[in-house]
Parts: sequence; C-alpha cells; structure tokens
Amino acid sequence: MTRAPAHDLNAEQAVIGAALLAPNVVAELAGTLAPADFYRPVHGRLWEALCAMQATGQPVDPIALAARLADSGDLGKVGGAPYLHTLIQSVPTAANASHYARIVADHARRRQVADLGVYIAERAGTDTDVAEIVATGRAILDQAAAGSQWSPLIPLGNRRHLPDFPGYVLPEWVANMVYGVAEFTQTPVDLAGCIALAALSTAAGGRAEVEVRGSWREPTNLFTVVVLPPGSRKSAVFAAMIGPLLTAERALVERTKPAIVEAELAARVAGKAAEKAANAAANADQSGRDTLLAEATAAAMNADAVTIPVLPQLVADDVTSEEAASLLAEQGGRLAVLSPEGGIFATIAGRYSGTPNLEVFLKGHAGDMLRVNRRSRSPEHVEHPALTLGLAVQPDVLRDIADMPGFRGKGLLARILFSLPENTVGRRKIGADPVSEQVASAYTANLGALVMTLAEWTDPAVLPLTPEANERVLDIERAVEPRLAPGGAWGHLVDWGSKYTGAVVRLAGLIHLAEHLRDGWGKPIQAETVERAGLLGDYFAAHALAAFDDMGTDKSTRYARLVLAWIERTAATTFTKRELYRGVRSQIPTAADLDPVLSLLEIHGYLRQLNAPARTGAGRPASPSFLVHPEVHGSAGTVHGLPGWASRRPA
Repeated sequence: MTRAPAHDLNAEQAVIGAALLAPNVVAELAGTLAPADFYRPVHGRLWEALCAMQATGQPVDPIALAARLADSGDLGKVGGAPYLHTLIQSVPTAANASHYARIVADHARRRQVADLGVYIAERAGTDTDVAEIVATGRAILDQAAAGSQWSPLIPLGNRRHLPDFPGYVLPEWVANMVYGVAEFTQTPVDLAGCIALAALSTAAGGRAEVEVRGSWREPTNLFTVVVLPPGSRKSAVFAAMIGPLLTAERALVERTKPAIVEAELAARVAGKAAEKAANAAANADQSGRDTLLAEATAAAMNADAVTIPVLPQLVADDVTSEEAASLLAEQGGRLAVLSPEGGIFATIAGRYSGTPNLEVFLKGHAGDMLRVNRRSRSPEHVEHPALTLGLAVQPDVLRDIADMPGFRGKGLLARILFSLPENTVGRRKIGADPVSEQVASAYTANLGALVMTLAEWTDPAVLPLTPEANERVLDIERAVEPRLAPGGAWGHLVDWGSKYTGAVVRLAGLIHLAEHLRDGWGKPIQAETVERAGLLGDYFAAHALAAFDDMGTDKSTRYARLVLAWIERTAATTFTKRELYRGVRSQIPTAADLDPVLSLLEIHGYLRQLNAPARTGAGRPASPSFLVHPEVHGSAGTVHGLPGWASRRPA
C-alpha cells in the first residue's frame, strides 16, 4: 500500500475528549466502538482504559484515568496528563461524540477491507485451499459490514494464576518427603507441603514460641486449609504425611503407661490410707478426735493430690468444640485437628449444638488462656493453648464457611493460611515412582524426634531472633502496612493481613525447629530462616486473596471461571454449548446452568454467540455456537489465524 490507511485523528481525539468531558459517552459507545477501531494505538489504549473503568463502576474523568494509567505504567506512553487535557480542549462539546465515533468506526471498517485484500493476495501465492480463502474472506467482509469488532475484556474478578508451593524452603528432610509424596500420588505439591507444615505445628505447637521483640511472642502452631475437589487423593497424602505423628503418639503412650500404672496404684494406696484415717477419727472419743481429724484431713489431701496421667494424644479428627477444649486441658494445651475433610467447620458452626462455638479455636490459635468448665469436675484452665488445624476441603466447603455465623466477624478466617492449588486430575501420570524408603524413613524418624524432644516441655521454649532476623521482620511489617490502608492491595482483608507478619514469624519458628531437631531451643533464629519463611508468606498471601475472592463470588462467576479454564485447556476458538457441557459436566450440574454463565461471559466480552444455521427437517435444533475472544488465548489482535487489523498502524 502506498497510501496511508483510512483514518481521522481529529475524530479520534474528539471521541476521547468527549468521553473525558461527559462520562456517559463511554457507556453509550462502548458497545459499538472497540479499542481496535482507533488508528493511533495511543487512542486505542485510552479507550480501552475508559471502557474498563466504566464497566467496573469507577469514575471516568481525567484524574481517575491518569491515576489508572500511572498504576499500569502507561501514562508516559500516551503522552502524560498534559495530553489528556489536550484531548479535552480539542472538542467544544460532548454532544457530537456519536458523530465522531461513526467516523472512527467507518475508517476502521475500511482498514479491515484493505487488510483483507492484503491477506487474500498473500494467501493466493500459497497452497492454501481456494475455497478456504474465499470462505474466510466472506466472513471477514460480513464482520466489516456489520461493524463487528471485539470489545475489551472485562475481568471476572481478581483471580489469576497462583504461585506453586515453595517446598524448597523447607528443611531437606521435609522437602524430600513433600516432593516424593506429591510425585507418587500425582497431587499438587501444595497439598503435601501444607500438611507437612501442619505436622510440624503438631510436633512443636505449645512447646515453643518465637520472641520477636519486647513482649511480642508468637506461638508455633498454624491453621492451614487446602482446597481441592473430590477425587484428588487427599486421604492418601494425609496418611503419608501424618502417619509418623501417629507413630510418635503410640511411642508416647507406651512411655506413659508405666507412670499411669504407678500413679493409679499410689492413688489407691492414698485413698485407703485416707479412708482408714477418716474411720479412726470418726470412732475416736472427744479427747483424741481433733488430732485424728487433722491426720484424716492430711491423708485426704494427699490422696487428692495424686495425679494420674492421661494417655497422650497428638491428633484428633472430627471433634466438637467442647471435646477439643477438654482434650486441650488433658493434653497440657497441645492438640491438632487434622482431617482430609472439612466437617469440623460445620461442627464449629453448631451442627450438633445449634450454637456456634468458636472460642476454643480462636484462643487455641492465639495462645490466650482458656478455661474449661465440666459438670463432673472442677473448672480447669489452659494457660497457653496451642491448637493446630490442618484440613483439606472441597471448594463448596470453602464457599460455605464464608456464610457461617461469626467465621469472618470473629476472626476465624483471618487465622487460616489458605492454599488453592491447581487440580491435577486428568493429567496424572500412571505408575509414578513411590517415595523412596530412605526419604520416608528420614521423615518418620525426624518428625518423631521433634515430637519426643519437645514432649516434656511444660513451659514453652523461647526462640529469640538474631538482630539481623529482627530487621527482616521489620522489613515485612513496613511492606505490609501500606497494603492494609483503605484502597490498598489488602484493604478488603485487613483482618487477615493484620496477622500476616505473625504468621511468617510462626513459619520461621517451625523451619528453625525442623532444622535443629534436638537443640533448636538453644539457638536464635537466623535472618536467612525468616527470609525463607517470607517466601512461604508470599505464597499464602496470593492464595488468601484468591480464597477470599472465591468466598465472595456468586455461582455464575465461579462457573464462568470453570468455563474459561476449559476453553484455555482445550484451546477452543469456537465451540457449541453441547461440546462445552460434555467437558464441564463433572463440575457444573446441568446444561441449563450454563445459560447464565454463557450470558455473563458474553457481557464481559469473552464470547460472542454465532447465528444459528437454518433448521432443516425434523430432529432437535442445533446446539448454540460461540466464538471465543482471541485474547483468551493470549493472541490479541488475531482472529482465526489472520493478521491483526491494525498490523500496519503507526507505533
């Protein structure tokens, strides 16, 4: 082409300027004027930003647009804020915006036709079938005549690709087991990694705490929740990662049994002595009764002072809040609730009692004093309870807990480290190698050693930070604080974000203890350990944002994300509703459930329904067909393999 493609820069400037003068212009023209219709790319980027702001309910004005472009790094590329004011000054009134928009759209159609000519000329010299060239050319002409251009995508939410679990930051004996189990079970590393953290928390919780600075101390127990659909082999991973804890629990029981027998015998002897002294005092005459009564009182107190140890229990499964409180009191303040299911949440919410009871779990995470009242015995209290929670739940459970009374308001969700790994079902390798005997034995022996080493501690071991490690914690606090401000990245998750630094400190404490199995309490935590814990913190922060996003979205949006995942996985550029349902029916119950989902995706620009072919003869009608926006596959500006319409526009 020797002539410049059809365009009118003055009309383009007038459209953008009118939109900045009158925000309603964007709403009126967004459906008919696409960013690709603008000849100058700067104007296309400006129109795309304005349409996105209008679609998400943000104010459309020069200040808001400049702020958005500055955040994305595009403000300088479009000429800066002065150019925005130049655009406003170029239009005397916004009333003529639709006239200028028609000029811009008409030139865009003419460029499409010109591009078609180049495309046909190029393909004519290849071995491409002539019928295919003609059919494609006819489709392009139809689109150009109809003014059919893709509008910018309107995001469904903030959900994006989430980071993988950084298992490499864990001590070698833990990391080897995590990767080995993930490979053998063909499950995400995230699942085994989070359960491994829960296992370390079970071993160390209530027996050690990290001294940050001043009176700030963090216990070393965690709440972790992994979200995976049914059939993800959660139980197999739990069995592998938690099995050594049950072995250690049995060893503690065997070690405690002789002490229980001895205490029971001492209690019987003291009871007999108290009974004998009481009988002697009852039968004595008045002169000697006072002395014998004092002796009987002392004997009764001695008998009552004999404490019979309980059998150690490290792990519980589906317990009520009341049972958890009793077990914490019996077990010296340490207990873990570990399960490949999420039934505990319904129990906490009052499935049996009808009344939510979160106190045990809130105090059990924070380490606040817990008082246990029983009908048959006097009240007991746990000075520093340490409850560990390690669960793997289905996605529906995650969404249900957001609606459970008090879970968000009282802070239970703020204490949870969420993990939303990508499901591997359908892509698993058959016949994967099992975990090596050496790796499994090392994991079992070391986790057992950590349990046994800390089992006898009554007062928690205090783990100080080195000055350098304290500086790393301060760096984390400085980075987190602006995110919690209104409008900050975590402004809607202040409850969770406020506990973020403490969670990283807890993770650092567990990494430290796992690397120094038998003398960790005698060594300060190093800066490098805090940095490794910070990588875990980054992982959990990204997943928490996605988890809270999922908990707040409606069913249609959740299903829409499943449909987009299917489109990306199959690389579909067109599909029928029937084909789609066959691909997603394991996650979306009925074909009718797809109707609002497809409508939502059309509204957001991801899909466009194609005209149904004329029906001929009997039988059911053809399934609706849909065209996929090219940007869904990361190929913006390309449709059906054709060059982008703006391929010869200026840079």
